[in-house]
Amino acid sequence: MPLVQLVVVLIVVGVLLGIVNRYIPMAGSIKSILNAVVVIVVVLWLLNVFGIFNSRSMLHVQYTGENQSRSAANLSRSVTDNQRS
Repeated sequence: MPLVQLVVVLIVVGVLLGIVNRYIPMAGSIKSILNAVVVIVVVLWLLNVFGIFNSRSMLHVQYTGENQSRSAANLSRSVTDNQRS
């Protein structure tokens, strides 16, 4: 991503956040939470853009498959049946 585009995105996010803070009436605590969430998202996005933080690898959930899930359920069921005997 070119540096100019990065700066433009940061300026747009800042202006939008300023408009929301100034013109939309909210409780102070909600404004603080909104500001914190926006800052955290922007920082994570910047880290991802510069390659320091790769969000795709951290949010990966592996599908174990239907057969493995059924075999695990059957195994736990047989273990509890054996404990009762």
